[in-house]
Amino acid sequence: MSLNPKRWVAILVCLLAFIFMSGPALAKDEIEFPGIRISLDQKKSSASEQPHQVAAAVKIIIGLTLLSLAPALLISVTSFTRIVIVLSMLRHAFGMQETPPNTVLISLALFLSLFTMMPVLSEINAKAYQPFMEGKLGIEQATSEGVKPLREFMVRQTREQDMALMVEISRSEEPKTVDDIKLVQLIPAFMLSELKSAFQIGFVIFLPFLLIDLVVASILMSMGMVMVPPVMIALPIKILMFVLIDGWNLVAHSVVSSFH
Repeated sequence: MSLNPKRWVAILVCLLAFIFMSGPALAKDEIEFPGIRISLDQKKSSASEQPHQVAAAVKIIIGLTLLSLAPALLISVTSFTRIVIVLSMLRHAFGMQETPPNTVLISLALFLSLFTMMPVLSEINAKAYQPFMEGKLGIEQATSEGVKPLREFMVRQTREQDMALMVEISRSEEPKTVDDIKLVQLIPAFMLSELKSAFQIGFVIFLPFLLIDLVVASILMSMGMVMVPPVMIALPIKILMFVLIDGWNLVAHSVVSSFH
């Protein structure tokens, strides 16, 4: 397979540019990246600098790993699932499929989750992250210390029947203490409990809106206005009622208070 002469010229230009640009770096016998320094001369790399280089590289790897796992961790081990489901069910109770938009609901759920998880995050920062950054704890110790506050939070919000279901499905021995509960069993049990709590709160929210729909539909039927869609009359009434009772504050306060 022959290449076009123009492509050969472009390849040669790229190679020459790479050689000229890498010349100063090769002259210094070392290549520097943010937090990482690669020395081509073993004599110039002192033994005292190597632990700091390795620690910086490990911190970068851990940071990238946490960023890639952040969406899964946000959904599975925090209060985000309950809050976003309740807000979505509230939107469906109104009868509006696109208002408020998904970006608004998700942003509100993120900040409410941050307020809810603030004590847990503060404890993780004090007991695991700061000691690890100061070099007082290793990776394994910092990980175990950081998991403990999350474990306590999830255990408080998990129902016993959900935990028993996960233990039965995994076919493992029944845990005798909280520390014996494995994260593989605790996380799905916690998510099942969050789904159940979210649907319970959403059912309570649905009731007044359903009552308004039934009253409006019965009034229209009694007046003989069968051709008028009840949604056209019920939707403004539901919005007006929700604004008058300051519904957003009530929902946000109720959802956040359900975790305490």
